[in-house]
Amino acid sequence: MTDVWPQLEPLLANVAKPARYIGLEDGARTPHHSPDKVAWLLSYPDTYEIGLPNQGLQILYEILNENPHAVAERAYAPWTDLEGLLRDRNIPLFSIDSHRPAGLFDLIGFNLSAELTYTNLLNMVDLAGVPVRSAERRPEHPLIVAGGHCTYNPEPIADFLDIVVLGDGEEVITEINEVVRDWKKSGRTEGSREHVLRELSHIVGVYVPSMYVVTYEGANLVAVTPRYSDVPERVEKRTVADLAEFPYPKTQLVPITEVVHDRLNVEVFRGCTRGCRFCQAGMITRPVRERPAEQVRTMVEEGLRRTGYDEVALTSLSTADFSGIEKLVGDIVQSTDDGPPVSVSLPSLRVDAFGVGIATQIQRARRTGLTFAPEAGTWRMRQVINKLIREEDLYSAVEAAYANGWRRVKLYFLTGLPTETDEDTLGIAELARNCVQLGKAHTKSPSVTVSVGGFVPKPFTPFQWFGQNTVEELRRKINLLRDDTRKSHGVQVKWHDPKATLVEGIMSRGDRRIGAVIEEVWRQGGTFQEWNERFDLDLWLAAMASHGLDPEWFTYRHRTEDEVLPWDHLSAGLHKDFLWQDWRDSLAEVGLPDCRWTPCYDCGACTGYSIEHIVASATPPAGGSQGTGQDLGTSVPVTLLGRAPVGTAS
Repeated sequence: MTDVWPQLEPLLANVAKPARYIGLEDGARTPHHSPDKVAWLLSYPDTYEIGLPNQGLQILYEILNENPHAVAERAYAPWTDLEGLLRDRNIPLFSIDSHRPAGLFDLIGFNLSAELTYTNLLNMVDLAGVPVRSAERRPEHPLIVAGGHCTYNPEPIADFLDIVVLGDGEEVITEINEVVRDWKKSGRTEGSREHVLRELSHIVGVYVPSMYVVTYEGANLVAVTPRYSDVPERVEKRTVADLAEFPYPKTQLVPITEVVHDRLNVEVFRGCTRGCRFCQAGMITRPVRERPAEQVRTMVEEGLRRTGYDEVALTSLSTADFSGIEKLVGDIVQSTDDGPPVSVSLPSLRVDAFGVGIATQIQRARRTGLTFAPEAGTWRMRQVINKLIREEDLYSAVEAAYANGWRRVKLYFLTGLPTETDEDTLGIAELARNCVQLGKAHTKSPSVTVSVGGFVPKPFTPFQWFGQNTVEELRRKINLLRDDTRKSHGVQVKWHDPKATLVEGIMSRGDRRIGAVIEEVWRQGGTFQEWNERFDLDLWLAAMASHGLDPEWFTYRHRTEDEVLPWDHLSAGLHKDFLWQDWRDSLAEVGLPDCRWTPCYDCGACTGYSIEHIVASATPPAGGSQGTGQDLGTSVPVTLLGRAPVGTAS
């Protein structure tokens, strides 16, 4: 069977949102399979409406389909209603491009951006007719590949993956394709699966878990070592040095049904120099690489013309830091003056980089929602986490928004951060009330939505050694905030479930022993755990207990400097001693200014890439604590010096 559509079509009348499963998007490719091409099934372990907008998957989809030796299709997790029907009728997981069974592909690749999707990954592999554990697969089975931010600690799912990609995928995916193509040509003979995995382990950025032996002493992990001398002791991440070489996606997919973030998305840069200590994305995507402004304009103009969208999001970790962002936004708005107005969204706005100029440019078109992320309620706490924005930065940004016609602002905070006190928690409420008060000068009914998430320490951040707050403590802090804002008109508080935060913490810093827990939860029906209505903490706690594992040991305890961490054999390009010193600085409430404005801290990210951050020849511009990267005069390369923290010595 090379096409499940005849069996699938009659079932779609019996499921919710059947358009999830039919494909046919504008921009979708017509796949042409042949024996000399490597077939990839690029998969997202969540529903279509969540996974379709994922830019990483769309970029690889285009790159592979431009390769004469590859063909790529897509798959998304079927919702529980369709899954039940598929299992009842023995219909396998399928691609949505041609409805080809997943088991006929050479590789099934997953983008992993959230730990709670791990059980969905297992479910999709099983639906494909592939053994969930890599050790049980034979040469005829597809290779199971994963990439994305979660794979910087892939150990909890290491027993289920054949290949893990660390870092940027644009270049490495072609190299993987060549190795698998040669293997496919050889006939994939018995015993050859281990050989091809060993060959793949030689590619920079590729980690093959089965090539490593894990050693424990009691509860402690003591070593992860290669099985063979030609397998690297430490796997380095892959970094694309020049984004201009990869102007993808060139043909963004336009769905025929509702999806999240349904707009044109154009990536303007990768990486971040801000150094927020809680932020894994900012650490692991270093160094900063900007896309040329002219290329951004071209991608926006061509994308809007082709897709018909009337909204474009300029994406990055801190879009307002893009060089010349005001002019870029103005050019985009002006380029559509003769047609329908186009709204510009700037996700991940830094309040110290958002001013009247940007607000004025954005408001010329339809006003989209504005979300700022102060992250913590007091200046002391923001020094601890290195989010060096002052109250006046926030109030200036909010004032600019309200003055330019916005009536609603969303503020995002974390709770459960290192050294956090009740005063810091109540500071969140105070900031929100002050923002509402500022809005009253410009609109009758200003509102501020406060969104609070429980902090989960992540690998390759200075907080990777921190003992996470308990469920009870997170709940107490949320209730403290709710009680304090109950009579605050215009302030609404939303929060992430602390119970889900616990499970995220277990998997974020877990080792291979957690794999058995994930598998048991999946076998007990625990899929779509990232959905509130499906999440079940009892499943996780029962699975931990049945395997003799203590949730507190994995989440609530502080790590020591000499402890072997499950990801120590992997590299995000950061020196471990830099991260440890930054952890010590955080406890001493020492902030490190943006490395664009200071001598290099020698974090390790730029080493070997001939990349140096470009900074102003003068001091950062006034009006923001760290500057916006705009109109800074002559620029000069950073001199590579030793680490030089600014502030009180730790």
